[in-house]
Amino acid sequence: MALLVTGGFPRFAVPAPVVAGIRSRRIAISCSALSSPPKRDGQPASVDWVEATNSFFEQDSRPIMLFDGVCNLCNGGVKFVRDNDRERSIRFESLQSEAGRNLLRRAGRAPDDISSVVLVEKDRSYIKSEAVLKIMEYIDLPFPQLAFILQFVPLFARDFAYDNVANNRYAFFGRSDSCDI
Repeated sequence: MALLVTGGFPRFAVPAPVVAGIRSRRIAISCSALSSPPKRDGQPASVDWVEATNSFFEQDSRPIMLFDGVCNLCNGGVKFVRDNDRERSIRFESLQSEAGRNLLRRAGRAPDDISSVVLVEKDRSYIKSEAVLKIMEYIDLPFPQLAFILQFVPLFARDFAYDNVANNRYAFFGRSDSCDI
């Protein structure tokens, strides 16, 4: 870990997997997150998940939408995106699949975190309301324009609304025994 001084304020250089997918958010990182954690899920903690999952983007550079495969709301969202994406510019992967778990790690998330839709691009990842807005930019009109307007809603308000729906999605919309997609 290196100490950087920018603009008169000391900052710590944080390893990329810790901050992957975070754009303009300030986050607090405990010192334990910066040290080498023990093995998780049988994988050494020092795996560079961006490097390890680059093969997903070698032949096909389209972004990948990660979704909860047993959530009826999420499956409906995938069907909606698929129906409104004439250019087929987005790929889909269930969060519960092995590929989905590895892409979650690439995005800096826990491999068993199914709390949010995630959009993984080659160079960055988006979560929660930012993922939804970015997905809207990829699909047909009028959704890119709607995403442009919604970006002016403060992030905390968008994520608050997102979290309320996400935390109650099984109660409101139910769940499946397996991934419908």
